[in-house]
Amino acid sequence: MPQRAFSLPFACFAVTIGFGSAPIVHNRACAAESITAPVIMPVPSTLHALSGASQLPRTIAVQWVGQKNSLLEQALERFRIRLEKLSGQRINFIPSTQNKTEFTITLNSKTAGTALPNINTQEHYSLQITDKNLILTAENPFGIVRGFSSALQLVDRHTNTAQIRHAFIDDTPRFKWRGLMVDVSRHFMSLAALMRQIDAMEMVKFNVLHLHLSDGQGFRVESHLFPRLQSIASHGQYYTQKQIRFLITYAAQRGIRIVPEFDTPGHTFALLEAYPRYAAQAPLNMQDRAEKNRAALDPTNPATYRFITALYGEMAALFPDAYFHIGGDEVVAKQWTGSAHIQAYMQAHHIKTPADLQANFTHRVAASLAQHHKTVIGWDEIAAADLPLNTVVEVWRGAEHTATATAAGHPVIVSDGYYLDKLRAASDYYAQDPLENTAATRAEAAAAAQTTGPGVTLNTQADAPTAPLSEAQTHLVLGAEGALWTEIVSEEMLDARLWPRAAALAERFWSPGSICDPTTLYPRLAIMQDKLELLGLESRANTNRMLSRLAPGETEAARTLLSATAPVRNYAHNHEFLQIRHKVTATQQNLTELADIASPDSFEAERFNQQAAAFVNGQTNLKASLTAYLTQWAANDAAFVTAASKHPALTPALPTSHQLKALAQIGLAALNKVPSQSWLESAKATLGQAQSERAASATTKVVTNTPQPAADLINSIVPGIESLLSYAEQANAPAIPPNP
Repeated sequence: MPQRAFSLPFACFAVTIGFGSAPIVHNRACAAESITAPVIMPVPSTLHALSGASQLPRTIAVQWVGQKNSLLEQALERFRIRLEKLSGQRINFIPSTQNKTEFTITLNSKTAGTALPNINTQEHYSLQITDKNLILTAENPFGIVRGFSSALQLVDRHTNTAQIRHAFIDDTPRFKWRGLMVDVSRHFMSLAALMRQIDAMEMVKFNVLHLHLSDGQGFRVESHLFPRLQSIASHGQYYTQKQIRFLITYAAQRGIRIVPEFDTPGHTFALLEAYPRYAAQAPLNMQDRAEKNRAALDPTNPATYRFITALYGEMAALFPDAYFHIGGDEVVAKQWTGSAHIQAYMQAHHIKTPADLQANFTHRVAASLAQHHKTVIGWDEIAAADLPLNTVVEVWRGAEHTATATAAGHPVIVSDGYYLDKLRAASDYYAQDPLENTAATRAEAAAAAQTTGPGVTLNTQADAPTAPLSEAQTHLVLGAEGALWTEIVSEEMLDARLWPRAAALAERFWSPGSICDPTTLYPRLAIMQDKLELLGLESRANTNRMLSRLAPGETEAARTLLSATAPVRNYAHNHEFLQIRHKVTATQQNLTELADIASPDSFEAERFNQQAAAFVNGQTNLKASLTAYLTQWAANDAAFVTAASKHPALTPALPTSHQLKALAQIGLAALNKVPSQSWLESAKATLGQAQSERAASATTKVVTNTPQPAADLINSIVPGIESLLSYAEQANAPAIPPNP
């Protein structure tokens, strides 16, 4: 495991645990042979794996020394409960005695920290576990929370007992802003669902939950000033202010800040349903579903500013965090250029473009929030406005916008490259560093800019390539956020659409870039996902429920198919989105089909692909394992055909199942090096079709005009079959005679 030199800071917070003296040798096989060090995600800045492990006792004595607060007490109790879940045994904490089994928490600072974390909260900790004790050191309680998360990942079962691995860790985050954005407007997520995500976020050390609380589909927070927002704009699904306060406290106890987003001046259809007098285009078009993404406020109406100022003031008082997100993205220019009175206003006030009009709006709204001591965040479109330098720009349209915003002196949060709703594999997101400014990133941003729906959105053209960020610019990058827009994500799908890919992002945002190891990502993600499921995630439970709904009593064939397939990527599965783009009447998706259940990452397929590559490179002992995978996938087609004959919901995926069988048969033949030239040509044609179907959703630009495969599923084992076919082709190539 890569390590970094360090010096210990002044220790103002310490925890000690004693476990007895008999070490246990740790020999659990990880998900891949390459993993021998303790699996902790995110990877700590410095990790020294010590030899052995200690048996986890059922009774641990606890002593508090110095100051103690409720946050620490609650963190300790969560630690105990999670120890039970991960160890599979009852754990009892008792007051400390003088015996050798002692758990001591010492706080030597003058205060126990604040109840609410902030952007400057120190999260550094050090952790040492030996055969006698566990020592945890941090500057404040939130560092202890982070240390507990790492300690829990060192716990597992060994034969008939639980054990904790020996290690020394010194750890601090790379970025101070490590967030997840969850859109609760497009599909409302219950309080319980958000609490599950917060618990998982704590385990992988995220520290910001950014809630997208208003958009075309719903306004999701109770307003006392404007009650029509919950009675009309929420469509019956919203959080009361009491629930919001509870959620803020719940997250804060876990070292997580909640940052609200109320999107203006675009994406305001739901808000305007309740208060249509502030609309740029009136009356609202209630028949066209696309209007939910297009409707915008009228920035020329003085009453609009009074309304937004009052609403933002109420929400600013409800959400205590210093940061407040105003959206500002994707204003459709036709909303303003198609209005005679807005055009007249622009001419009278010498406003040349809709982008300039939005800049005026943003400036006024930001000034009103400054009165409430809020630091404004907005999507990168807001950078066109003349705003205070502390205004934060959240970049989503390409790395050149990071360069532009930081060059102007604005702090930046990077979301570009981290949109989880694109359904790309974890390895794709993990490959991008928040500080990178790559051509690939710019190309994808340019493609995305062309796929934002009908009409021209403001500022959609990608900028020219830029130079790498200067040192001063990198210091302005606060961090990054993964984003999950929920046009096609129901609450039942939420856990699986976030995890385990969010854990890969958490590591990218916490760990030093130099020690993020893509070669071991999937084995470590598999371990992390298992632990998150033990601690409360419902990804697998919901997947089982959705499969049972499609094929009650006969889910195994569909489950096996999904072990080797993934949903199409880059918004190809957003049928409503694509219908709107092609000006076809949009219909709402059911979100109950196989592509809604399929994971962007299959651990089985990824393991097969890695083993196939290793086999081709000489690890011939993997032949039996590869044969087992391929035999199962080839045989599954008959079972899937039988299941589909009884359960019509499976029928659209029959071509996918047939293709999986054909690919598996190619792999089996290739392993045995028996293909003829005619067989090779046929195999290449079959593989080529699968490759074409994967390429059909390779980028957002390609998706726009490319037909997608049956059932919106692509075969994930294509890379492994490519390796095996190449191996067979080389093995059957005629020998080159030596030179005479």
